[in-house]
Amino acid sequence: MAETRGERARHWRYEELPGVDLLRARYIRKSFVRHTHEHFVIAAIADGVEVFQHGSGDQYAGAGALALVNPDTPHTGRAGVPEGWQYGAVYPSPDVVAAIAAETTTLRGTPGFVTPVLDDPYTVRLVHQVLQATDEGNALAADTLLRVAVTRLLRLNGGTLPRREVRTAGARTAARARAVLEERMAAPPTLEQLAAGLGTSPFALLRAFRDTYGMPPHTWLTDARVRRVRRLLDAGTTPSEAAVTVGFTDQPHLNRHFSRIVGVPPGAYQRERKNVQDARGGPSVPSGVWQWNGQQNTSTRTYGPTENTPRSRAQGSRTAPWCGTPSASGSPSDSPGSPSA
Repeated sequence: MAETRGERARHWRYEELPGVDLLRARYIRKSFVRHTHEHFVIAAIADGVEVFQHGSGDQYAGAGALALVNPDTPHTGRAGVPEGWQYGAVYPSPDVVAAIAAETTTLRGTPGFVTPVLDDPYTVRLVHQVLQATDEGNALAADTLLRVAVTRLLRLNGGTLPRREVRTAGARTAARARAVLEERMAAPPTLEQLAAGLGTSPFALLRAFRDTYGMPPHTWLTDARVRRVRRLLDAGTTPSEAAVTVGFTDQPHLNRHFSRIVGVPPGAYQRERKNVQDARGGPSVPSGVWQWNGQQNTSTRTYGPTENTPRSRAQGSRTAPWCGTPSASGSPSDSPGSPSA
């Protein structure tokens, strides 16, 4: 678990839950730069407020709400109140979500989330129960609760994602530029060189790339480098070697960008992934409670309206759910959020 000035975060995998990344964190000053994920983001806010830029504006997710981001969708992240935000998140792969959707919903095509914020304290609890079950090594509960949570979200807020078709000349140029950057990640061309090689002007390429991928080429390249570093770390490459391989100047350079996109430093990330096989050795955080600075927090906290959170002004106060319930290791089929509901 990574710690920085009162902030704590753990990013890990559970071997019995393939295709799913897991995160538990408390952030106060953390600011996530514009980035994307290959997986879905299902972030369950337990306390505080997270603000993230998604589409054309800022979205506000307070306690009892979920921040939902589809794969390859640019977004940011920061605190919406001085005390920051505390949350647990699951990151299921597109294949995992598609399989659940095919079995439990009537959605056709590529499933995804319609709106980026959903107020649903029940599913927030389910997400935290998934994390608790992995802490306890309870594979049956973790798998079951994840499927219940994803099914519920798709029924409440699911839709078919539009197909990404490259139709315009600008989009085709942007796609060619992305292919060049992927191939030359460690030694990319300048914007002028890239544009000249594609038979266009620098500003025309910049506009086309931003319109197609939601970010300029240099931001996309940093995001792509971090993605590739994650795969290298998972394969056992050291952070210093991975940094040079993808084109970062050194490991400190990688650390800065990795932490601002993934939420933890690459060393902490790799240690958790490397120890997946040892997960049954015991949870690093006691189940059913959050522990920050050695103090347990099992009580509820009121999320009230603040001047800078328009969603809170519209919604009024909300009570934060407990991050884990005694039923987390039991059967969820008796609850209203089960697939049969």
